[in-house]
Amino acid sequence: MNFLFLGIIIGIFIGILLSFLYFFIQKKKELEAKKTAEEIIKESQRKAQEILEKAESEAKLKIQQAKIQIKEQLLIEKQNLEREFEKRLKEVSLKEERLVQKEETLIKKEELLEKKLKEVEEIKALIENEKKQVDEILNKAKEELEKISGLSEKEAKELLFKKLEEELIEEKAKFLMKLENEIKDEAKRKSQEILAYTISKAAIPFVTEKTVSVVQLPNEEMKGRIIGREGRNIRTFETLTGVDLLIDDTPEVVVLSCLDPLRREVARIALERLVADGRIHPTRIEEIIRQVEEEMEQHLAEVGEKACFELGIYGLHPELIKLIGKLKFRTSYSQNVLQHSIETAIICGALAGELGLDAKKAKRAALLHDIGKAASYEVEGPHALIGAEIARKYGEEEEIVNAIASHHEDIPITTILGIILQISDAISGARPGARRELLEAYIKRIKELERIALSFEGVEKAFAIQAGREIRVIVDDKKISDEKAYLLARDIAQKIEKELTYPGIIRVTVIRETRVIEYAK
Repeated sequence: MNFLFLGIIIGIFIGILLSFLYFFIQKKKELEAKKTAEEIIKESQRKAQEILEKAESEAKLKIQQAKIQIKEQLLIEKQNLEREFEKRLKEVSLKEERLVQKEETLIKKEELLEKKLKEVEEIKALIENEKKQVDEILNKAKEELEKISGLSEKEAKELLFKKLEEELIEEKAKFLMKLENEIKDEAKRKSQEILAYTISKAAIPFVTEKTVSVVQLPNEEMKGRIIGREGRNIRTFETLTGVDLLIDDTPEVVVLSCLDPLRREVARIALERLVADGRIHPTRIEEIIRQVEEEMEQHLAEVGEKACFELGIYGLHPELIKLIGKLKFRTSYSQNVLQHSIETAIICGALAGELGLDAKKAKRAALLHDIGKAASYEVEGPHALIGAEIARKYGEEEEIVNAIASHHEDIPITTILGIILQISDAISGARPGARRELLEAYIKRIKELERIALSFEGVEKAFAIQAGREIRVIVDDKKISDEKAYLLARDIAQKIEKELTYPGIIRVTVIRETRVIEYAK
């Protein structure tokens, strides 16, 4: 027990001793650590001081170096500025010297100019003096001339201007005559050969226009059967054909009247068949007319194909061929349009061949040039434009379309083909015997031609000859000179073109005759 207690006491003592020992050890470590930290801080402060001192010294060194560089740069800039200043100063000096020289030159020129002005003033004064003298002389001369001539200054000027105008007109006429004669002499021989050759190929007879057809009857009884009960047969016939059926006292004859030759021909054939058949009633009339119309369609195609075959034209659309066939029943100034178209095609092809152009294309365009007349009853507008639209519709070339549309100048001509087609059309229509007019229209045109010619000053008489295709004008030889006669012919022709509408061309011939009469006693 005592040993245990003693052991505990010894243990406690040892524990206390160990505790004090641990405390002293820890305290020593803290003192050592504190001492080490202070040393480190002092060492750091020392090094920082050294670094700071070193940085300050380096900064001072760099500042000194920068100051030196700035001074050197300033010195260089100063030297550059001094050199530039010297250069500019020299330039200013040089310019100043030049300005001084210019000023001296200007002063000299001003002095010279003043001297010249004085001379000019003196010359001007002399000129004014001489002008006054000249004016006095001219006034005296005018007075003398007025006394001698008996004319005032204004009258003399008018006389002089009139004389000059007459001379200028004569000179102009001479120049125009010379120029036109040279052109005519150049083209006359060749054109005559070409036209003579082409016209000689077109010997197609003239066809007289008719507006009625006569149908022979076997007896007078047939007239009553044609009229029918209460006129029903004749009404049905006229309604279906669009033709007037005229029945009068002429024995065994009835007359069909219509401006459309095609309808009139259908009516004639139908009526002849009805008369031959003997069965005349509305149903039979309708049947026969329908049958004739179908046959006429076939006939038109055959006529068109025949015309194409004669001219060597192939590949036309079937509808165009039918329209060509219809031209057989169309007339223009009593000239059959189909014959005119064939004639124009022959002439146009020959002209194209002479000029080295495509003759087949020229014939094709010429054959189709009046195709619009076959449809002009159904469509409104100029036949040339209608024909061009039809040709375009059925696939013709644009060159041919333009030639058709422009052959009466409804649109501008753009190709040589259009020009030769226009010439060929004019030749065919203007040849003697090709066309005729109504008597009233013919007389009116003749009078208008003579009226236009007589409206010009210096014209004594005017006569329209050759069925109105030439106007001969007789002038006063005292009022109209040879040169003025040439101008007068041109003026009359231009006025005729503006005021009259006519087929073909009209020749204007001015006749100036000088007669000298003396009597022997």
